[in-house]
Amino acid sequence: MPEQTQGPVVQDNNDGTICVQYKPQAEGKHEVQMTCNGDTVKGSPFSCIVDSIGGGFVTAFGVGLVGGNCATNEEFTVVAAKGTAKDIDIKIDGPSKVDMKRKDNPDGSTNVSYMPMTPGAYAIAIKYKGKHVKGSPFNSKVSGEGRKRSQLSLGNSSVYSLKVIEPDIVNLTGTIKSPSGNVEPCILKRLGDGELGVASFNPREKGAYTVYVCSNEKNIKGSPFTINVGDKELAHAAKVKVSGATSEATANNGNEIIVDTTDSGYGGLSINLEGPHRSDVSLIEKRTDRQYVIHYSPHEPGIYILNIRFADDHVTGSPFLLNVGGNPSGRVRETITKQMDAASASEPGNMSTFILQIPGTNPFDMEASVTDPDGTTELCDVMDLEDFHYKIQFTPKIKGPHILSVKHKSMHISGSPFTYSIGQLNMGGPHKVQVGGPGLERGEVGLPNVFNIYTREAGPGSMNIAIEGNSKANIKLEPRDNGFIGCGFTVDKPGMYGVHIKYDEKHIPNSPFMVNIAPDSGATRQVTVQALKDRGLQVDRASTFQVNFNGAKGSLHSTVRTPSGGHDDCFIQEMDTGLYAVRFIPRENGVHYIDVKLNDAHIPDSPFAVMVGSTAADPAMVTGSGDGLEICKCSQKAKFIVRTAGAGSGLLAVFIDGPSKVSLSCKEVDEGYEFIYTPFCAGDYLITIKYGNIPIAGSPWKAVATDGSFSKGTGRKAAPGNEQSSMVVETVEKKPGASVSKKFRGDASKVTCKGNGLKKCFTNRLLNISVDVRDAGQAMLSVGMIGPNGLCEPELSVKKMTNTTYQVSYKVIEIGEHTLQIKWGDDDIPGSPFCLST
Repeated sequence: MPEQTQGPVVQDNNDGTICVQYKPQAEGKHEVQMTCNGDTVKGSPFSCIVDSIGGGFVTAFGVGLVGGNCATNEEFTVVAAKGTAKDIDIKIDGPSKVDMKRKDNPDGSTNVSYMPMTPGAYAIAIKYKGKHVKGSPFNSKVSGEGRKRSQLSLGNSSVYSLKVIEPDIVNLTGTIKSPSGNVEPCILKRLGDGELGVASFNPREKGAYTVYVCSNEKNIKGSPFTINVGDKELAHAAKVKVSGATSEATANNGNEIIVDTTDSGYGGLSINLEGPHRSDVSLIEKRTDRQYVIHYSPHEPGIYILNIRFADDHVTGSPFLLNVGGNPSGRVRETITKQMDAASASEPGNMSTFILQIPGTNPFDMEASVTDPDGTTELCDVMDLEDFHYKIQFTPKIKGPHILSVKHKSMHISGSPFTYSIGQLNMGGPHKVQVGGPGLERGEVGLPNVFNIYTREAGPGSMNIAIEGNSKANIKLEPRDNGFIGCGFTVDKPGMYGVHIKYDEKHIPNSPFMVNIAPDSGATRQVTVQALKDRGLQVDRASTFQVNFNGAKGSLHSTVRTPSGGHDDCFIQEMDTGLYAVRFIPRENGVHYIDVKLNDAHIPDSPFAVMVGSTAADPAMVTGSGDGLEICKCSQKAKFIVRTAGAGSGLLAVFIDGPSKVSLSCKEVDEGYEFIYTPFCAGDYLITIKYGNIPIAGSPWKAVATDGSFSKGTGRKAAPGNEQSSMVVETVEKKPGASVSKKFRGDASKVTCKGNGLKKCFTNRLLNISVDVRDAGQAMLSVGMIGPNGLCEPELSVKKMTNTTYQVSYKVIEIGEHTLQIKWGDDDIPGSPFCLST
C-alpha cells in the first residue's frame, strides 16, 4: 500500500468464507498481503486501484482488468460505498462484443465477469457517479485461444556479490534477515569471478539486510554480511526502460527489444510471449550487466501478448499487445494418439522381458544389467533380433524399483538408465514417461527416424505424438509389451522438426524435442574415421583422430559435447587431399560425445562416445531418496539424499523447476550428498538429478509443495511460468562403506515365541521367553522393555541358544504395567508389543 501499511479487519462469515475490510488513506495502487496460519494465500499480494470520488473511496481489482484468454471468463470487482453499487457504470469496448455479467451487492461492491471471443485490446471504462475512477479506462490485453507460452528468465540484475571468495558452495547455507525482522532462506551462487553472491535478491523495503552464510552450521569468514538498501537499490519495475518491437512484429523473423534495468534496483527479469502458436525467445546480447538485447520470433502471424516483468511486477506498458504479421511458416503438423493401458505387474521369480530398437549399434557391443533395491547388480540376457531390435531379459528376485542399464560399447544408450518396478506399479503421471533414441537427436530425409517410449512407471494414459516441420511426417507406432512402445517417423524435406509428446494432455519432460533432419546424406556414407581412441583419455591432454573422405566432397565440421552440457568446436586441419586431422582437448572427466558432420549431415556412427578419466561417472549407480522428492511445505526446508558411493567421480547436477525459485544448498554425507531446498510458493516442483549430464534412474521426481501449517508467509507471487533453480557439484569418489548396514530379508510374521515370561511378570524374579525364528528368514532381532515409570528395565538380556532360537531373560522391580517389544528386522513379531502386569 502507498506509504504505510493499513490494518485490515477480517470477519468470519461462518460459511467457509471471510470478509476483509480496510480503509485506505490515499489514492493509487494498494497491495493487500493475505496469509492463513502464517502462510501466503495463493495469489497474494493482491493489487487494488483506489480512487476518491464524492468524499468516498472506490476500489477496482481483479485479473480481468489486465488481460486474459479468448473464450475464458475473466473477472474483476469494483467496491464503493455501501448501498451505492447502482452508481457504478461499466462499459467494455474491444475487437468484438463481449458477454458481460454484473452482480450488484448490498455492501456497495459489484462483481463483473466477461468473455472475450477475439484477441486484442479491450478498454474497460469504470465510472462512479459519472466520473472515471483512477486508471479508467483500463487496457485489458487478451491473447488467442489455446495460447502457447515461451519464456526467458534473466537473473543477472538480481545478483548481489558478497565480495568474498568461496571455492566451493557445498556445505554452504544462507539466510537473509530483512530490515523489518523477517528471516527466510536465500539462494547462494558462485559468480564467474569466484566470488560468492546472493541470487534472486529482490528487496521490498529500505534499510539494512543481514545475510548469514554458514558452513557446517558455523559462520564463514566475514559472515554476517550487511546489505544497505536505499531507494536506488529497491526494485522499481516502473524504471525499467523497454524499446524496440513492442507493438508490431514479423513472424519467423528476429524481432528485437532492448531492456535496460540500469536504474531499476535489484530484481529478476522475465520475458514471456503468449499467443496462438509457439515462439522462440532468446538473449542475443548483454551490452552491460543491466542492459539486454532480446530477440523473439513467433512461428505464425496473429495476436500475441508480450509480458515483461521485473521483480515480479510488470514494467511500464506491459503486457504489450503484439500484432504479428508476415507470412505463415508453412510448417505442417501431423498427430497420432494412442491409449496406453497399465503395464502388467512383474513378480519376483518370473522372467521380465522388453524390446528396444537401437539403430546404428553392433550386437556384439551391446550389454544390459539390472540393479535390485539391495544394490546387487546382475547381467541381463540380450538377444539380437532383426532391424536393430534387441530383446532384453532378466529374472528379479525381490520386489521394489530396479535400475536397468543398457549400454553400447560400455556407454549408456539414450534413455538409459531407467527404473523398472517389480511388484505393485505406481501411477507416476506424465513426468515419469521416458523417451530415448537417435530419432530425437538427429535424422535424415527418407529414412525412418526411430526412438523408444517407456510408460511403465507413468501408469495408464492417453499418449499424443505430434511432429511439426517443413513436410508432413509419416508416423508409425510399434506396440510392445511391459510399458514399452516404439515410434518412427519419416519426412521428405530437411529442416528443424519439433517432436511434441504429451501424456494425458501434458508435455512430458523436455518436450518438444527439436530434431535437425539433414538432407539425403549420399556421399556422407563414404566418410570414415580412423585412430579414434575411446578409452583412457585424460583431462587437459589433446586427443587426435583422422577423418577420411574416401572421395566424398563437402565441408567438414566437428564439435564435442561435454558432461557438463557444454559444446566446443574441434580443431580441424587438412593433412592431404580428402584426409583431415581432428583435435580436441577434454577439460573434464566423464563421457564426451563427438559430432562429426559433412555438409551438416552426420557421418556413419556419429556421434562418437569417448570416456575421459580413469574413473568415469556411472549414473546407473546413483540413487535419490528422501521425503523432499515427493512432498514439501512453503518456507520450510525439505531434504533428499543423492547417493554416489560406487559411482566414480563426476559432475552432479540438481535442477528444480516450479512456480518459484527455491533456496538450494548441499552438504556432503558419508554415502553422497544431501540437498536442502526451501520453496516459496505452493505448487508442483519437478526435481531433475543428472550425473555426468545423464539423468539418473527415477528422475525427474515431482514434489508437491503445500502451504505449511507453521511457516511464515513470504508474500512472494508465483511466477507466470516455471522458474528454475540449480546446483552443480563436482563429486569426489566415494566407496560404499560401513555406514550402510547390510539389508536382510526377514518375515516377522513367522517368528514364534513362548514362555512364562509372556503371561505375567513378578518383581525381583528372573523370567524367560523362547523366540524361534527358523521360518522367518534373515534379519536382526531387537528386544526392548520399559517399566511403569517410562525407564528401561534394570535387567534384560538376549542369549542365542541354537542357530534359530533365542532366550530372552528379564527381571522387573516395580509394580505396574511393563511393556516388552520384540522386533525381527523393522517389524514387530506377532503380539508385540506385549503388556505385562505385576
